[in-house]
Amino acid sequence: MILCVPNVLTADELGAIRNQLRDASFTDGARTAGWSAREVKKNLQANDDSPKQERLRDMVRSAFMRNGMLQTALLPAASTLPLFNRYDVGMQYGQHVDAPVMGGMGNAVRTDVAITLFVSEPTSYDGGELMIDSGGMEYAFKLDAGAAIAYPANSLHHVTPVTRGSRHAAIIWVQSLVRDPARRELLWDLENAKRQIFGREGKSVTFDTVSRSHANLLRMWADV
Repeated sequence: MILCVPNVLTADELGAIRNQLRDASFTDGARTAGWSAREVKKNLQANDDSPKQERLRDMVRSAFMRNGMLQTALLPAASTLPLFNRYDVGMQYGQHVDAPVMGGMGNAVRTDVAITLFVSEPTSYDGGELMIDSGGMEYAFKLDAGAAIAYPANSLHHVTPVTRGSRHAAIIWVQSLVRDPARRELLWDLENAKRQIFGREGKSVTFDTVSRSHANLLRMWADV
């Protein structure tokens, strides 16, 4: 399931993040990639050891936690700290799949879902599309600033070369309560069906039946 969510960040948050990233120190993004992805990762990543970066991470994490659509669809149990990356002209990230586990002992996160949160306006740069392979087809995504895309971290994906401007984004990886993506998609469909039935009928017999099935499937599949 690929989910595009608008307005995850507010205009004020976007402004604060852009101002901080403008003066931030960046290093070679390949330093955090695995041995094979390192060969194709050509971007920059903000240093993560400053108080300013900590405030930005808290801002992005809070935006993720308050977004009802992302919380309902992904059923997060844990997440990595947000990373901020930058692609300048000529930079790209070749075809790769994300590491299955990130972090170390005591803070390891299974990467079920990847989230890219766009910080730059799409008109401010050319190229830089996020390309995701789904069922043998490639789909391109270049969302408005403040919007996020959530997609299975086990999918092949890449970022096309930037040919004008700079592309800034925040990245988060999420461990879901339900690790199977097909089951998460089924639960998401049932959640949407519940809301549609409730909007049409209120708390009807049909609504209660679908709600029970949704709750019991989640109870059956949740890894807690």
